[in-house]
Amino acid sequence: MNISASAEGLSAEPKTLVESAYRALRRDIIEGSLVPGEKLRVEHLKDNYGVGAGTLREALSLLISDALVVSQGQRGFRVAPVSLEDFEDITRTRVMLECEALRQSIAIGDDAWEADLVAAFHRLAKAEEKRIGSEVREEWEERNRIFHEVLIAACPSRWLKHFLSILYQQAERYRRMSLYLQPIPRDIHIEHEALLQAAISRDADKAAAMLAEHIQLTFRSVQAIPAEQLNK
Repeated sequence: MNISASAEGLSAEPKTLVESAYRALRRDIIEGSLVPGEKLRVEHLKDNYGVGAGTLREALSLLISDALVVSQGQRGFRVAPVSLEDFEDITRTRVMLECEALRQSIAIGDDAWEADLVAAFHRLAKAEEKRIGSEVREEWEERNRIFHEVLIAACPSRWLKHFLSILYQQAERYRRMSLYLQPIPRDIHIEHEALLQAAISRDADKAAAMLAEHIQLTFRSVQAIPAEQLNK
């Protein structure tokens, strides 16, 4: 299976200049330093990221496969735009697939799965206590991703989990807008704790309903962001 670097996780140290440039560009796109629709001029960026033009183009090609960058042929590259229509489609598809994966995980998961889930929640809760500053936000994002992965880890379908990893990545820019602009007040810690309790209680219907609401609330939060801020 051909999976991009982001789909394999970004916790290990980069092994090549291309991977290092890819990660730096990806971070800046997701965090909004490179804004949706911005033209990515190779000659300018290669100095900013300290790599050659060829290395930078390879990194941008990886980001095209992640749908974070779009190619304009001879006109170069741009940061992929964001839109409510796109995020609504991502959200709808993610709810459909992730709730099914969670049901299967609850049905099949053993004591080791429960222990992993409790541990993932504990690490996430620690990050939630101090979610201030860019480095802490990165830690929270990573632990949030792991918590959601562990929730569905016992699901036997590798394809279902693969497609969900792609959807999770595609939602990342939107999720950060929701969390850091906070147009709708929410207690994400309480949401995660309720999900944990429903999952380890083996209440698949309740857990799936909570997960759907958890994912949809992020869409409603982004929906509440003024249009002029969405593409900033």
